[in-house]
Amino acid sequence: MTPQNPAERMVYKAMVYTWPFYAIGALYVVGPVLAWVLGGMAALALYLGPAMRDDLRATGSVPPLVWCWFIGMSVMLVALWAGHLDWGLGLKQTIKSSIGWAKGWALLALFPLVGAVLPIRRSLLVRGQCVIGAWTLALAPLLLIAPYIGLPERIFTSPLKAVGGPGPEYFSVFLFTYDPASWTPRWQFYAPWSPFAALLGVVMVLFALEEKDRKWMLAGVGAGILMILASKSRMGLVGLVACTIGPRMMPLLLKGWAWHVTATLTASLAVLGAALAAMAKDAVSTFKGARADSTRVRETLQRIAYERWQNEAVWFGHGTIHPGSHAVEYMPIGSHHTWFGLLFVKGLTGFAALLVPMIWHTGFVMLDAARHPRGRLPMGILMTIVLLSFGENLEIEAYMLWPGLILLGVHLREVAQDKV
Repeated sequence: MTPQNPAERMVYKAMVYTWPFYAIGALYVVGPVLAWVLGGMAALALYLGPAMRDDLRATGSVPPLVWCWFIGMSVMLVALWAGHLDWGLGLKQTIKSSIGWAKGWALLALFPLVGAVLPIRRSLLVRGQCVIGAWTLALAPLLLIAPYIGLPERIFTSPLKAVGGPGPEYFSVFLFTYDPASWTPRWQFYAPWSPFAALLGVVMVLFALEEKDRKWMLAGVGAGILMILASKSRMGLVGLVACTIGPRMMPLLLKGWAWHVTATLTASLAVLGAALAAMAKDAVSTFKGARADSTRVRETLQRIAYERWQNEAVWFGHGTIHPGSHAVEYMPIGSHHTWFGLLFVKGLTGFAALLVPMIWHTGFVMLDAARHPRGRLPMGILMTIVLLSFGENLEIEAYMLWPGLILLGVHLREVAQDKV
């Protein structure tokens, strides 16, 4: 799998060197730098047209969905400025938050632009994820045995933290961490914490399932499942099932017999509905009880964020997250949930700025997944991102989701070329 142009070379090397970059605490720097460099190349290719070198010419115009993402993320920046102005946070904090926007929310628009405009192949992204999987499997024995032979949790924190970021964990190198609730080891691999590692594992499995070389495919699938299980994340287990099976079920929407089966099952709910509802309720209770302390903290954070948004800052939010109290184990108000976090930090304006492109893009990939196999991977990625948004903050994790974001752009390009 040889890169055929500078854009592919940058993307492929950034993927295969994921673990070396993590070893020096540089991943949080690599993602935003790659986004803005490749985004600049895409803009230059669009501007120069035929004058651009042959292997970097724009593959087409900017798709409407990418424009929607750019508009949404621009509105997000305006909401940020308005919130800072409303609460008198000052010029220094506004500049700092704007830089944070450039390293977070902006990536949700830049990477799809890169995939839609620059000649980057889907197969290269798939192979790159499988190479990360091979790295992960090679390092897994050391990581898994570390807590049992007395090795430290954290190896070091990189000096690169001087560039600024959400916290030192984004620049730290961990072998494992201990779960404070059960005091058992959990593994986060190259992610800043374990639940996020699980969702990265889901993305790896989704990519690997499209790999045509069986050895690389097994490496990607094996590493992805290992990341999900070793992270001990409930959300990762849900994602593994839903995000792999869901897209492959979409073609059934166009089959008449599938609708007949659905109608039969729906009618049977009149008899079995109460029992199934009770089973579902028990399953949800078991799911929440598996990590009761985590569930309690998250629900409290969401309730506080919602009430303070509703009572204090409806349209543009509070401008930034606020420190949490002992009741939420000092977790910041506005964290651990993208949608409640948006309401708290950027108000209804920021909430709508993400909701509109997210709904449009999700509907687009669902429709294509029902019609064509090429829609399975982008639909799985968007399902993972949506799932992630209910337990994490997307903007501070976009720097690790970039292969999937580029793939969303590649898919838009494939659909446009097919129509032509």
